[in-house]
Amino acid sequence: MHDSRETSARHAFVTGYPVKHSRSPLIHGHWLEKLGLAGSYTRQEVSPEDFAGFISRLKSGESGFVGGNVTIPHKETAYRLADRPDALSEELGASNTLWLEGGRLCATNTDGYGFLANLDAAAPGWNRTDRAVILGAGGASRAIIQAVRDRGVGEIHVVNRTVARAQELADRFGPKVHAHGMEALAEVTKEAGLFVNTTSLGMDGEAAPDFDFSPLASDAVVTDIVYVPLVAPILRQASAQGFATVDGLGMLLHQAVPGFEKWFGVRPTVDAALRNLILADMETH
Repeated sequence: MHDSRETSARHAFVTGYPVKHSRSPLIHGHWLEKLGLAGSYTRQEVSPEDFAGFISRLKSGESGFVGGNVTIPHKETAYRLADRPDALSEELGASNTLWLEGGRLCATNTDGYGFLANLDAAAPGWNRTDRAVILGAGGASRAIIQAVRDRGVGEIHVVNRTVARAQELADRFGPKVHAHGMEALAEVTKEAGLFVNTTSLGMDGEAAPDFDFSPLASDAVVTDIVYVPLVAPILRQASAQGFATVDGLGMLLHQAVPGFEKWFGVRPTVDAALRNLILADMETH
């Protein structure tokens, strides 16, 4: 028997500034159609100065939305304005998924979930390793560090041009996380089973420096959170050197699953049809 959540139309959003490039409406629109659910998922471009008002209207019910996704530059503010941020959001200081529950605005961050679900689907058994290397200490690396640590990887080495930024993350995420400058890359990759690029190296067709992945464990997985281009230069290099690689598109698809379930009452699945839909959109934009 369907509950009221599934029979009455529900409306969700993605908000950012700008937000016109977001592919989230394609993802959620595909699921709404496939599952035969009444509802919508739309882009809401909101400037930083208007964001508190947007959240206020969401909380009051005035906006008509049941929740939505939050992207750059609003993730930190969304966390601060939520009534009930969960433990993941608390530690990250950022939320990307909001929903109303009993008149209260709840918040989580699904980036880490999406990252792990993508790896689990594309490279099962990747987490047998006890050492991971994460390249980059920007905002995108936080949820990755948190997720890999929470999955039980014992040693996480964050390598960044500015060691101080990597050290901030080590201080934030605890004793399993170690900070290094770029010169330590060869040393810390020795026998590591996971290598993650969270930087923009190789994004939008830029060249990436040459990486030597040979110190990695022979069954190591190399992944990049960027998905434009799909086969980023770092993945191409790793593949040429004989390592398993996982592209970043799956992270985008999987991180959308928990939010959809919160807003529309059904848990959707990530499948080839959805991936192909986004790939086709990437070819035309």
